[in-house]
Amino acid sequence: MAASLADPSLRLYALTSSAWVAARHRVGRRRAAWRDDDRGEGVISAAIVVLIMAAIGALMWTAFRGMWEDIESDTNERISEVGN
Repeated sequence: MAASLADPSLRLYALTSSAWVAARHRVGRRRAAWRDDDRGEGVISAAIVVLIMAAIGALMWTAFRGMWEDIESDTNERISEVGN
């Protein structure tokens, strides 16, 4: 086996192919680690929940304000009827 690598072109081929395989292995491991990494998931989910809750709160506030104005006008009408 060592005698077959005595040719410089074969030796160069063996070195480059093994370097290629090693580099691909390292890149594959990094990609797998990157895909499996979910460190930012909690922050993103929390931000989405905060935005949803803010939208719900704004809708509830506008509904509450509208109901309050209706109740206030009805109450003022009833008070003016009682006074007459």
